[in-house]
Amino acid sequence: MRKIREWISVQIVKAPGRMVLLAIFVANLAIIGVSGLVISALAPDSLEGSGFWSAVFHTINMVLGVGGMENLIEDIGEANVIYVLCCIVAVIVGMVVFTGAIIGYMTDFISGFIEDADSSARRLRISNHIVILNWNNRAAEIINELVLKQTREKVVILAGQDREEILNDIDERLAETLKTGLKNRLTAIVRKGDASSAKQLHDISIQQAKSVIILSGSTANGDKGNIRTIKTLIQVSQLIAEEDSPDGQKVVVETEDDRTLDLVDTIIAHKTHEGGDVIVPVEVNRILGQIFSQFAIMPELNLVYSALLSNEGAAFYALPAEDESLTEERFVSEYLDGHRKAIPLTVMRDEGRLNCFYMAGSERHIQSAEDVSAQTLQVSLNPAYKIADKHVVILGHNSKSAAIMEGFAAFCEEWKTVGGDVLRITVIDDEAGLEKLDSYSQYPFVKQVVAADIFDKDRICGALDAVFATRGRDICVMILSDDAVPDEEIDADALTYLIMVQDILRARAASGSGFNPSSIDLIVELLDPQNYDIASNYSTNNIVISNRYISKIVMQIGEKDSLLDFYQDILTFDEPGEEDENSKELYIKQASAFFSVLPGPCTAAELIRAVYQASPDDNKSILLGYFKPGGEMVLFAGDQSNIGVALFGDEKLILFSNH
Repeated sequence: MRKIREWISVQIVKAPGRMVLLAIFVANLAIIGVSGLVISALAPDSLEGSGFWSAVFHTINMVLGVGGMENLIEDIGEANVIYVLCCIVAVIVGMVVFTGAIIGYMTDFISGFIEDADSSARRLRISNHIVILNWNNRAAEIINELVLKQTREKVVILAGQDREEILNDIDERLAETLKTGLKNRLTAIVRKGDASSAKQLHDISIQQAKSVIILSGSTANGDKGNIRTIKTLIQVSQLIAEEDSPDGQKVVVETEDDRTLDLVDTIIAHKTHEGGDVIVPVEVNRILGQIFSQFAIMPELNLVYSALLSNEGAAFYALPAEDESLTEERFVSEYLDGHRKAIPLTVMRDEGRLNCFYMAGSERHIQSAEDVSAQTLQVSLNPAYKIADKHVVILGHNSKSAAIMEGFAAFCEEWKTVGGDVLRITVIDDEAGLEKLDSYSQYPFVKQVVAADIFDKDRICGALDAVFATRGRDICVMILSDDAVPDEEIDADALTYLIMVQDILRARAASGSGFNPSSIDLIVELLDPQNYDIASNYSTNNIVISNRYISKIVMQIGEKDSLLDFYQDILTFDEPGEEDENSKELYIKQASAFFSVLPGPCTAAELIRAVYQASPDDNKSILLGYFKPGGEMVLFAGDQSNIGVALFGDEKLILFSNH
């Protein structure tokens, strides 16, 4: 009965007109059925023996007739004219006053019912659903990730924007996904309202939700933080703490500035003291900054993270450890000996509970067990391997710029132990952008700062051309999209910079100097996915729609909050002296430089285990896949014994290691 009530509640909100039609149909069937029973029981002698279905037939005839006047007047030719007129008037008045009034009332009632169902006034009785509070340019990607799961999910969205605007955003994002033939198994209900209203939160059954996602609706208010986010979190944390709320509820909240994060941490400390539910803050700019610093050094990670942070195909998984004393070395070694459909990564402790992390095509593959301990392949790794020196040119700025620099700083500190000055950065930006970070003077790896307005094409092109003329370092140009501009100007500067860079690359290629434009890694950030086609026309080899990464992470954390610590760990290069200095990250390494001698043709199962055994104890490397020379990515998801690998040296390996 609970499931039936929930289904009716959801359908009333999703399709009120259809439910009214169904109710009218059911009501008519009931009326005719009851009438048929009464007539068949009390019918005159002429109808006796006809049965129930005959009575139903006469009932329908009577309802569809004009009033049954022939039962009152046997012969209209001989009847009194006044009597006939009175009967006619009575029928007409009855039809107008009685039937017309009922039709008018029912029409008004049905219109009000449909309007009420579309609004936030009606209580939605639902459970085990996902609630999204507020709406921003990352939200539609969360919906897309839910569709990619291919399981039946229910999501309720409460935001201040117009309902139709949100539905259009969802339809536009899902159109691309559903073209692939996936079924839309998601029930999405959108309501316009105030996400900090206790009544409206109660009306969407937030107490019964399995997870709540609070998106940052507006920018921070100076040093006060994002007041809307804080108000919403306080209200949500109060409601889900009620006695009738299920255990294991999670609240994932986006934070875009330090002040908001501090306030969220204060709320978390208070709820933890009270034994409240799990509240997980996601630092949007910090995470994106870390991702971008890794992309600038190893651009192929864009494709790797796009795949592994999604619900489509291979992904990261976290499961509780059966043995609380399990070490990372024992976990990886034992799992590799007994499984071949998933790859073990590491173990991490979260609030006293030990979790095991994997890369797999599905959670079912993690549980699959096969003995693969008798692998005979042996490989020789290059002990002097070092990452190639990199020159990164940054064009423009955004709210992630400081976090990107922090990622670069951590990378330089980690690779000092390997030796060499591995990173050189040139920043090209306008005066206002440079002033925000004191012209990058605190970062020793920033070797050049060029102050140039976006319209100062000659100065920008001159600086870029000078970098392209250098030799001895891999070069990456990273174009940032300003996220503080009005909506109509989103990505405009990034696309302008992109055109400039491509003009310079084409000019140098045509100069006859032997310059190869494909030797330059070009990364352009987009905030609006609709601009993807425009950017792709300029042959960029890495277009990063940054908001999608946060959406993927938020969605996965909403289901497994233990993944947050894992993501924060792998996205951050370790600085000497840190407690988790030996934690691992993803690296892209050239096969010809990583191996002392390239291995012969083998299976992925053999190569994964051989690399792990051959790597030193202080830097165990786990092979997740590789890039073919043409750029095609191969992830070792599924049965590794059925994946053939033949390396010729130009491939780039995807490794999970300390450095």
